[in-house]
Amino acid sequence: MRLNAGILTTKLQETKSFYIEHLGFTIKFENEFYLLLHTPNKKDTISFLLPNHPTQHPFFHPEFQGQGMYLTIEVENVDEFYHNLQNQNIEIKVDLKDEPWGERHFAIEDPNGIGIDIVKYTEPLES
Repeated sequence: MRLNAGILTTKLQETKSFYIEHLGFTIKFENEFYLLLHTPNKKDTISFLLPNHPTQHPFFHPEFQGQGMYLTIEVENVDEFYHNLQNQNIEIKVDLKDEPWGERHFAIEDPNGIGIDIVKYTEPLES
């Protein structure tokens, strides 16, 4: 089983630019109303669909409202990723930190208001 999260948005071009330019994603498929992106290692995908598109069932018409969703992206070197995004003037929403349950992470936000938690899993800290 595989999972592909899909977000309904009118911001297809801004979203495409953000994920490609800042996160290193690539296009797997694109047309005038749908965008399917690969993660840099091509193991996972995420899709974006124009709301209210006549080719889609009405169930897939309402636009995402910009709250209550986040994505987690696991990276090998979270510190390097953090500094690269800072150098690109991407606003950091949650600063880089270590969590006692075993992760080093920080968070940003995509053009649709989706939180993106960028993480490197680590050993849990001693209690």
